[in-house]
Amino acid sequence: MLEFDFMRRTLAVSLMLSIAVPLIGIIMVNRRTAMVGDALSHTSLAGVGLGLILGFDPILGAIAICIVAAFSIESIRKYFPQFGDMATAVTMSAGLGFAVILSDIAPGGSSFETYLFGSISSVTSFDVISTAVVFVLVLASSIIFYGGLLDIVIDGNLARLSGVNVKLVNGLFTLLAAVTIALACKVVGALLVASLIVLPVATSLIVSRSYKQAFLLSVLLGVIYTMLGVSFSYYFDIRPGGAIVANAVIGMLLFLLFKAVRKKLKPSSARQIS
Repeated sequence: MLEFDFMRRTLAVSLMLSIAVPLIGIIMVNRRTAMVGDALSHTSLAGVGLGLILGFDPILGAIAICIVAAFSIESIRKYFPQFGDMATAVTMSAGLGFAVILSDIAPGGSSFETYLFGSISSVTSFDVISTAVVFVLVLASSIIFYGGLLDIVIDGNLARLSGVNVKLVNGLFTLLAAVTIALACKVVGALLVASLIVLPVATSLIVSRSYKQAFLLSVLLGVIYTMLGVSFSYYFDIRPGGAIVANAVIGMLLFLLFKAVRKKLKPSSARQIS
């Protein structure tokens, strides 16, 4: 597998995304905005269509559209705070509508399909470089603003009182989330990026007893699910996005089973001790 250049590029990008996406996901899930990731991933398809039609790299179009969509959602949420879900639904509907129209006009149906379901053979050197830059920014921001993001997750007003520059941190997080999700569409697929955002985090929350544990475990699970999925994609000739999500679902079921068994055995152990 490693003897091929395209697989080395794919594995490098997959490893970086498997860390960056859960770092974004842990914030989205705890802020109850996980569906924003789904909206952005679907909306990115409009950028892909523009890139294919106008002749530039579709990933650049996906990044641009995702950034516009992400800040549009934030703006709508501010104007209609009581209808937070509406902002996500409106943005996703608009993005998908344009994506459907552009997909009919765009040349090369197989190219568009690559961004729908993901592909291990389409990753370029530019993708590696751009993903590396975004990965470093996401990782650095997650460490530097760890406390601030945690305060924002708990309560935005509390974060302000604690001296956190909420506007700056939220803006930076929104920007990095948009770019990361757009980049992930090429490997994971626009239809399945939201699963990589949510499933590792959801699985970690089953057994974690603190935010820090969930933070670290979600990243570890993201790496395991993604690298296994890409490997299965290569050896069994299946879509990487589907393989990654299948691993994540199986992993979540195993964690649920583990918790159920541990809970069942715990009372009996306590009785034996007494």
